[in-house]
Amino acid sequence: MNLCFILCLVSTSLTFTLVYGGVGSNVSYDGRSLIIDGQRKLLISASIHYPRSVPAMWPALIQTAKEGGIDVIETYVFWNGHELSPGNYYFGGRFDLVQFAKVVQDAGMYLILRIGPFVAAEWNFGGVPVWLHYIPGTVFRTYNQPFMHHMEKFTTYIVNLMKKEKLFASQGGPIILSQIENEYGYYENYYKEDGKKYALWAAKMAVSQNTSVPWIMCQQWDAPDPVIDTCNSFYCDQFTPTSPKRPKMWTENWPGWFKTFGGRDPHRPVEDVAFSVARFFQKGGSLNNYYMYHGGTNFGRTAGGPFITTSYDYDAPIDEYGLPRLPKWGHLKELHKAIKLCEHVLLYGKSVNISLGPSVEADIYTDSSGACAAFISNVDDKNDKKVVFRNASYHLPAWSVSILPDCKNVVFNTAKVSSPTNIVAMIPEHLQQSDKGQKTLKWDVFKENPGIWGKADFVKNGFVDHINTTKDTTDYLWHTTSILIDANEEFLKKGSKPALLIESKGHTLHAFVNQKYQGTGTGNGSHSAFTFKNPISLRAGKNEIAILSLTVGLQTAGPFYDFIGAGVTSVKIIGLNNRTIDLSSNAWAYKIGVLGEHLSIYQGEGMNSVKWTSTSEPPKGQALTWYKAIVDAPSGDEPVGLDMLYMGKGLAWLNGEEIGRYWPRISEFKKEDCVQECDYRGKFNPDKCDTGCGEPSQKW
Repeated sequence: MNLCFILCLVSTSLTFTLVYGGVGSNVSYDGRSLIIDGQRKLLISASIHYPRSVPAMWPALIQTAKEGGIDVIETYVFWNGHELSPGNYYFGGRFDLVQFAKVVQDAGMYLILRIGPFVAAEWNFGGVPVWLHYIPGTVFRTYNQPFMHHMEKFTTYIVNLMKKEKLFASQGGPIILSQIENEYGYYENYYKEDGKKYALWAAKMAVSQNTSVPWIMCQQWDAPDPVIDTCNSFYCDQFTPTSPKRPKMWTENWPGWFKTFGGRDPHRPVEDVAFSVARFFQKGGSLNNYYMYHGGTNFGRTAGGPFITTSYDYDAPIDEYGLPRLPKWGHLKELHKAIKLCEHVLLYGKSVNISLGPSVEADIYTDSSGACAAFISNVDDKNDKKVVFRNASYHLPAWSVSILPDCKNVVFNTAKVSSPTNIVAMIPEHLQQSDKGQKTLKWDVFKENPGIWGKADFVKNGFVDHINTTKDTTDYLWHTTSILIDANEEFLKKGSKPALLIESKGHTLHAFVNQKYQGTGTGNGSHSAFTFKNPISLRAGKNEIAILSLTVGLQTAGPFYDFIGAGVTSVKIIGLNNRTIDLSSNAWAYKIGVLGEHLSIYQGEGMNSVKWTSTSEPPKGQALTWYKAIVDAPSGDEPVGLDMLYMGKGLAWLNGEEIGRYWPRISEFKKEDCVQECDYRGKFNPDKCDTGCGEPSQKW
């Protein structure tokens, strides 16, 4: 392990009183769409999560989204980033939700606030504070009084904060929708009757907040009125709300996918993203939200999973660094223009569906003024089609939609990409130290010793659950024990090596014997548990076994996910003259965290709490080492990344701020598990168009 830090059609409507932009009006919805200022709205929305970028980036990110044809910004609210302990709230830095909402408002855009407060989102512990798990009797996301008490308290706090800052549309603010819970329909049945009771309670609690804007619940098939149930998927054209009084809305259209340490690099072709959006509006959709439009970065230890990478780029239209990803951003911009040309007739007209042959259909919208718009789709995933529509001939590529705002002229086809392509290149720039007067970079180095530092936190026979012990205050937990080896042992005379065998529930560990590093064991993004087996050298007399167990982000979702543990479960030494020594019931000494982390040597006065060694040739391949350098900022204003390819696994800080975990772990997949070219045709899944097999899962 290296610990690195770097410094330096129309149905009954429901109406909500509202003022937006200082003008009295109302927001409502009917079976066709949201209605804002008395007008039905066809909305294109973009997920940008405020803590996944720094505040200085927010205005440009939101402006780039607006230039891409986006009307609405959507974000979760991240409970565990705000309520650090019961009643102790934080809204500074990247967690300044109010400032983020005001940046959206200043851009003249709407905001969807997904309060949750459970969010999943590949975020640590699904966004729920870890401390809540340790309040006696608490079970997350079910009809459980301690959980519901704290959930309602936080939801109310956020709603009141938004009201205080006049951010709801009823007060002239940008917030037009709020969300309670998140994809609970997947898990409700696991909690039986208490699951259904909880879902209904959550909806009722949310509505009672009197925000004057509608509430939504995504993937919640029993959402009660007036809450709107919405769809999350790669495709939502076939989705129908559970009530005809509710509009068809898509809260999560995934234009890419997340990545795990040791995993592949997922990509979703823009032709397929555009196809899914066009099909959704063809089939009566009124709001599409891209999750994510800008993914950003899982700074610090906010990444969940486990094993979610620090990068949350998501192959999104705006990349991790805030740059438009072309052709994805450009092609979707053109799509949004084409859809907006059809907005009035889509929202106020009547539709007719006609078949134009196998796998080809047209949905035609007309209104009383004679306006006409048509969407012609070819859902054949292999064959192009030539069709006749209104006495004109049209060519449709396989798996595509053509948009005709006047029912005559095709202004856009989802499979025909005209946007230019860009490839972002990271240009190496050597770090400089202007005040050092030397050509080589000077590093300060501090090496920790393996095992317990200071006094053990406790000693226990057998093993403890890692997460229940650290309570996620750190990734790290030391375990140490010792074993006596008789000098007459046959294996010592023969020079043979026994093996250290460790079983773990996850996520990762580093093993040491007599202060020497023996290797690393790890699970992966699909299976946290693992077995570590490695030959070791033992000596006559006392031998110390030290294991540094690590978590790599906590579980983010799933039934009873709050009870999923981690850590070492068994330690054995095998091959001792055909004997096995089981150390599992030994007395083990435990220490939470690593020394440098405890002393905060990455910031402020903590930097002076250890003795650093200055060198122009920092040690390589040395575990438990901290590296520090004071450097000049690179020239220019382009985005900057740190190349961590030659580091091990650890954490990095910049000017005292924790950047996040680094781990250039090589993807465990073979070359044939990835693609050279991706065929956009046909239904997408996260493993369809992967790259990066045999390459580092995160270099930058």
